[in-house]
Amino acid sequence: MAKPLSLAFIGGGLNSAIGMTHKIASQMDGHFQLSAGCFSRDDALNRQTGMAWGLDESKIYQDALTLLEKEHAHLDAVVVLTPTPAHREILMACLEYPLPIICEKALVASVKDAEDIQQRVDEVNSQLYVTFNYTGYPMVRELRQRLQSGALGRIQHVMVEMPQEGFSRCRSDGSIALPQTWRRTDNAIPTVSLDLGVHVHQLVEFLTEKHALDVYAVNSTFARVPGVVDTVNIVSRYSDDVVCNYWYGKAALGYRNGLRIRVYGTEGSAEWLQMEPEYLRIADIHGNVSIIDRTASDNTVANQERYCRFKAGHPAGFIEAFANYYCDIAAALRGEANSYAIGSQVALKGLAFLESANKSALAQQKIIL
Repeated sequence: MAKPLSLAFIGGGLNSAIGMTHKIASQMDGHFQLSAGCFSRDDALNRQTGMAWGLDESKIYQDALTLLEKEHAHLDAVVVLTPTPAHREILMACLEYPLPIICEKALVASVKDAEDIQQRVDEVNSQLYVTFNYTGYPMVRELRQRLQSGALGRIQHVMVEMPQEGFSRCRSDGSIALPQTWRRTDNAIPTVSLDLGVHVHQLVEFLTEKHALDVYAVNSTFARVPGVVDTVNIVSRYSDDVVCNYWYGKAALGYRNGLRIRVYGTEGSAEWLQMEPEYLRIADIHGNVSIIDRTASDNTVANQERYCRFKAGHPAGFIEAFANYYCDIAAALRGEANSYAIGSQVALKGLAFLESANKSALAQQKIIL
């Protein structure tokens, strides 16, 4: 095992939705160690987080810019975990040194910001990775390999769903837990697309290596948070005449996170659900249906040792998938060839797609990309 790479966190305090996941996932396989952090603008919470995660008080900073100034020479990468609207300023500050960056999705909130960030990354020849963590599931990677090998024939149709209930589900007293203030404002890209749409778009390109040519979208507000898009339906034609359907949102009662991928080809179909991540449902042209798990004898990806932290029958899940993705970023930072570490150019393409989808929804017409 190589020496762990040194990380600093900006954002991701104990009260955040994702901070603990990044902390665990980054260190699960020994590739990274947390060396410094500025976790929250709340001084008490910032200090509490750093102490809980084993940092010396001298490595807990109250200001992100001071952290970068004092620590940049000792760091291998910075992890940006603040709310999306704050990303641009922090990313630009990191690139001044320049430091490799691992950024929580969405990269930024607009195409213009993403273009500016990408230009700066290119200018300073830095590395910027975005945490499209769902690609870390072994069976998603197995599905990708099977599609690329032609196991389902020519891909014709892809359907991706990511329904959640967060904007609809009530507390016992009938009230709704309102999301953070920044999630109650939509701009050129609705916030629900920055939260969920970036994932579903990236998963289609990850699996199929096809690219969107046009897009038709419908935005809806179904839940009880007024003035905010909470549901998006999209139809898009991709290269090689592949048709893609997307449905994602936060107004689907009964779904905590219903991520589901279905792929249909000329020789068969495949289905994967995040709630049952160890399995692929495969159907062939003769009507035979089979369920395979990550230990299937004909797997070429999912049964690799790196994905089997424990023996079969003990399911791996979300944090392990996140850790798999962190392993790939570590490999990329060390200069090793790795096709799974996904950079800012992919994020920019996704934001452009989602901005076009929003324009289509507002105009109620198809947008040619």
